[in-house]
Amino acid sequence: MSDVQLIEAVKSGNPAVRDLVESGVELNQQDEQGWTPLNWAAGKGDLETVRLLVEKGADVFKVGRDQRTPYLIALAAGHAEVVKLLRAAEETVGGGKNSRPQRDYCRAYVLKDLRQFPGWTESRINWKDADEGGEAEGGDQGLSDEDIVFLHDDSTVTQSMWRDRNIIFNQVSPEWQEFCTNTLNYKVPDDLDLIVSVKGAAPNGAS
Repeated sequence: MSDVQLIEAVKSGNPAVRDLVESGVELNQQDEQGWTPLNWAAGKGDLETVRLLVEKGADVFKVGRDQRTPYLIALAAGHAEVVKLLRAAEETVGGGKNSRPQRDYCRAYVLKDLRQFPGWTESRINWKDADEGGEAEGGDQGLSDEDIVFLHDDSTVTQSMWRDRNIIFNQVSPEWQEFCTNTLNYKVPDDLDLIVSVKGAAPNGAS
């Protein structure tokens, strides 16, 4: 039996995949690129095979030379249902560990919308009076209702789009977070919100 027979069966869509798995073949075998059968199934968007491999104990965190887990491969290839399955599998076996990338996120608002919050106060924390070109970023002028400000994923607000720079509000509370969600309709996008089909996510043309 080939050392990568299961990988070849997954790549070709061979119905013998289940028989091979049931026979006790090594589930985490790796090809020359370090990809496992689960990596390949994730890249192809083969939900049935992914489910089978996960249920039989395939390593959901195994990476190849590209350092991508099956979850990240499926995400890059735009296979939403496989992404959901692998995310649940990571949460089940990972003990809090996951391979989801941490992304900084902010969204622009007109300041008057944020000033509706009853507990709103404004400060100047880590304020930079001039940018790299030497131009003032607000100087001594107060902020007007029509100024654009940025709400970040940590619920702080800045006058600059950069996190931790020109902070004008950092009094984060449950009430503020509820206001952001319910009144401002603020939501940090989930991976599934950002999913985009990308051809070539799997090496050698797997899709």
